[in-house]
Amino acid sequence: MNMSNLDPKVVDAFGDEWRTFDQTALPDRDREAIFSSYFAIFPWEKLPPAAIGFDLGCGSGRWAGQVAPRVGELHCIDASSEALEVARQNLRQFPNCRFHLASVDAMPVPVTCDFGYALGVLHHVPDTRGALQSCAAKLKAGAPLLVYLYYAFDNRPGWFRLLWKMTEWMRLVISRLPRAVRYAISQALAAVVYWPLARLAAMAESAGLQVDLIPLSFYRNRSFYVMRTDALDRFGTRLEKRFTRSQIQQMMESVGLENVRFHDGPPYWCALGFKK
Repeated sequence: MNMSNLDPKVVDAFGDEWRTFDQTALPDRDREAIFSSYFAIFPWEKLPPAAIGFDLGCGSGRWAGQVAPRVGELHCIDASSEALEVARQNLRQFPNCRFHLASVDAMPVPVTCDFGYALGVLHHVPDTRGALQSCAAKLKAGAPLLVYLYYAFDNRPGWFRLLWKMTEWMRLVISRLPRAVRYAISQALAAVVYWPLARLAAMAESAGLQVDLIPLSFYRNRSFYVMRTDALDRFGTRLEKRFTRSQIQQMMESVGLENVRFHDGPPYWCALGFKK
C-alpha cells in the first residue's frame, strides 16, 4: 500500500474508532438524517444507470449502506484494515460493493468513475489538495465529487472561534494519550459537554429561539450514540485540518473540478464539484 499521503497513527485511531463504534447501534432515524445532510446537494438524477463510483475513507460503511442500493457498483476504500473489516460485515448484504485496502493516492478503482465522495476524510491526511487531486483523477468528465471538510468557523463570530481554539488544545493532548485513556475522556466529554449543550439547543429550539450559535447544536436531534462516536472522532485524532469555504473552492478548482457549490446548512462544509 502506498503510504505517502496518510498518517499511520491517524489510520490506527480510526480503525480503533470504527471497531469500537461499528454503527450497528446507530438509530435509523439518525442514519437517514445525517446521510441526508451530507448528500443534500448530491445530483442523484444526473448519474447514469448502474453508475460506478467510490467511497473514499468508507470507515464502517455507514454511508455506503445508503448509497449502494442506488448505484450499480460502489468501491469502498479505506487505509485501515480494521475499518475495512467492519465495512465488509456491515455491507455484506450488498453484492455490488467492492472493498480495497488503500490510501487515497493508490486508489485501485476504474479511472472513469461516474461519481465519488469523501466525507470527513480529507482533512485527516497530510496533503489535502493532493488527496483531492487523486479523487478527481478517478472521475470521468462531468462526474460529480462530493466532499465534506471541516470548516474553519469562517461563518461564525470571533468568540465562537476562540472557544474552538480552547478545545483544540484539549484535542492535541487527548489524541496522544493511550487508547483506553483517550476513549474514557472522549466519552466523559460526550456526557458532560455534548449532551447538555445538545439538549439546551433542543429546548431553545422548542421555545422558538435561534440555536445556530449554540455550540454543538448540530446534535440537538441526535442520539447519544452519535455524540459518543463524534467525541471520540474529534478528540481521538492527531491530525486535523480546517478550511474556509473559499479555500475549499480554490482547492477543488485547482484539481480540475468546476461548478463548485456548497450546502449552506450544517455540517460545514459540504461541497460538490464536477470533473472538467
